[in-house]
Amino acid sequence: MNYKFWQRKKDAPKKKKTKTREWVDAIVFAVVAATIIRVFFIEAYTIPSGSMERSLLIGDFLFVSKVNYGARIPMTPVAFPFAHHTMPLTTSTKAYWDGVQWKYHRLPGLSKIKRNDVVVFNFPEGDTVAVENQAESYYALERSMGRQQVRSTFTIIDRPVDKRENFIKRCIGIPGDVISMSNGIANVNGKNEPLKNTGMMPYRIEFKTMDFNYAVLDEFNLNLGGAPAVATNTYILDASPEIAEKLKTFDFVKTVTLSPDPAGAVPGGVFPNDPNRVWNRDNFGPIKIPSKGWTVKIDSNTMPLYYRAIRTYEGNKVEQKAGVWYINDKVATTYTFKMDYYWMMGDNRHNSADSRYWGFVPEDHIVGKALFVWMSWDSTASFLHKIRWSRLFMGIH
Repeated sequence: MNYKFWQRKKDAPKKKKTKTREWVDAIVFAVVAATIIRVFFIEAYTIPSGSMERSLLIGDFLFVSKVNYGARIPMTPVAFPFAHHTMPLTTSTKAYWDGVQWKYHRLPGLSKIKRNDVVVFNFPEGDTVAVENQAESYYALERSMGRQQVRSTFTIIDRPVDKRENFIKRCIGIPGDVISMSNGIANVNGKNEPLKNTGMMPYRIEFKTMDFNYAVLDEFNLNLGGAPAVATNTYILDASPEIAEKLKTFDFVKTVTLSPDPAGAVPGGVFPNDPNRVWNRDNFGPIKIPSKGWTVKIDSNTMPLYYRAIRTYEGNKVEQKAGVWYINDKVATTYTFKMDYYWMMGDNRHNSADSRYWGFVPEDHIVGKALFVWMSWDSTASFLHKIRWSRLFMGIH
């Protein structure tokens, strides 16, 4: 009698897999392998807007490294493969289940985020709100209407951090830096940081005469037809510092000067939207960027700057009663930050929603470092010129 009937006989023939089983196994393996690569190593992204022009163009497809800064462990682990927050072919069906949420953890990386790195991160405003089928900034509405009024008026879409929209900007300031901006020039720790030659700012261009071939400007993507004259023979056009210098060499150009918003003009609408700070997109600061372990004094001057970081990003209950600040129901005169923060700005300075409008980017929102463009597609070009061949496999700096 065989008392080990449960053991498989060594000479028993192996069952041959069916074609269907082979295909299923291959697909499962491919999905698992691709998901591991996407989450922990490298991921493909596309540029949807012009906020980084001319560094990155609409239609650029790029690879983003998760290894450089350390891969972030998924905070929402139960999700549909290869989908970000919405199921393919739908507009509102969630591609994740937020019933399981993990705390923020990050694997060791090759380096820290450096100034001028081009970084992909989750949109730090966090909440979005459905308004006439468009995603509007919750924080912008909160500023104008008040938190309770917004939440009682609109349907709020609260997504987990790692399922919020992906943004790409240049890191202008790292934890502990003091940043400011004067007449369109960023200043970090007392040193001016001029815009990269691939970046864009408005320039006031005065022509000696308008009797010239406008096609000469096509090389620089400058369109006089789409820009109203601000004075006789004078236009405001977005250009890079390099383009501005080239324009000065043309015999039909009289002057080319940077044209930022003047200090004290066009106030409001920028971080922290404090009536005591008359700041605008080209003139603000100084602001110290929080770093992990830094303790800030809490008062009427600092709280407009750090309130959202303390409340929303670090998960504290923050209230003010009779002029006294309370954090988690305790009187607070100081606060020590738990995370590092960053200041991100678009290279196309007057066409970018960035830290000038919503403030600091917390470390738990960081996705990865942009490495190189692997494909660039110009949807407005003719059939033979849709691929921007010169940008293929171009490094991102």
